[in-house]
Amino acid sequence: MIEYIVPSNIDDRILRRAAKLLEDGGLVALPTDTSWSIVCSIKSRAGVKKLRKFSGERDERHFTLLCSSISQFAEVCKLDNTRYRLINRLSPGPYVFILKTLSGTEKFLDIRRQELGVRIPDYPVPIRLIETLNHPLYSITAKKSMTGSEKMEDAGEEIKPGLLPSIPEDELFESGWELEDIDGLDLILDSGEERERIFSTILDMCEDEINVLRQGAGQWPI
Repeated sequence: MIEYIVPSNIDDRILRRAAKLLEDGGLVALPTDTSWSIVCSIKSRAGVKKLRKFSGERDERHFTLLCSSISQFAEVCKLDNTRYRLINRLSPGPYVFILKTLSGTEKFLDIRRQELGVRIPDYPVPIRLIETLNHPLYSITAKKSMTGSEKMEDAGEEIKPGLLPSIPEDELFESGWELEDIDGLDLILDSGEERERIFSTILDMCEDEINVLRQGAGQWPI
């Protein structure tokens, strides 16, 4: 099901409907500042389980917690002043920050790593939905290979150990109607705009030195 929205003035009824679907364990596709994402509620165990199964990825670094404020990072991750200042400088924007988790976060999200990717998108649709839910969204990047009709060729990219591969532009969606071919989505929030087919830069901040796990739209070094 598609709901058409105006990003700068989203109908509150649509936001409440999307929030209810998420609370009940549903999956929602929405546009962000970096192509399209599929999200679930962080507080829905059924939704998290469904998203993880839906993705097929085993590496938690492919999953990102979308937040509306840095204070939400601190509820699940360790955040000191140095990391706070850098994140504050780069947010909102096309950056994912890998941080060490607080005790209990791994069990809460059923993750195997003691680290988590978090970010604040620079786009109103996910922010308004987060504010309506009053808690973050767990997310993955929507890819055409999820439709079952698209089989992407191996680009032969050599990935160094510890890094994450870039996402081929042809794997990403531009328009909301394209996501209708993905089975298992409960709702698509479509702004009616074509989104850029770009992905975020992933910065691992778990150690003293920041490591780039994937270079994307976010400039690094700055």
